[in-house]
Amino acid sequence: MGIHASGHRSSDVSDSHEASFHQKTADELFSRDQAMLLRFLARRNRLLATWAAEMMHLTPEEADPYTKGFVGAGFEEMDEESIVSRLLGDILSAHVEIEESQIRAMLDRKSIEAKRQLLGVV
Repeated sequence: MGIHASGHRSSDVSDSHEASFHQKTADELFSRDQAMLLRFLARRNRLLATWAAEMMHLTPEEADPYTKGFVGAGFEEMDEESIVSRLLGDILSAHVEIEESQIRAMLDRKSIEAKRQLLGVV
């Protein structure tokens, strides 16, 4: 263990560099994970909103803005409860009979479908 010109022992300097490297790596992984999560949520919400638009018999002109409302600005702040509640209200307002459990089951299915699409799994 030598002494560097800075007065630090070499192990202190290497520990500092190693800690910096690990922090940078952790930050990069977190950032990449966050980006993947946002892509997943957008994909899942788009699939779910498309299904809901079909359930409500929306025209393509009506379905497009409806679907975009689930993946537009602020969509990542919508938790699953908010999504289920909104879909239930929208579908019932369109005079289509549906149970909350059906929406939750479709949320699960569309989550799996979105993961498979993002990972390239068929």
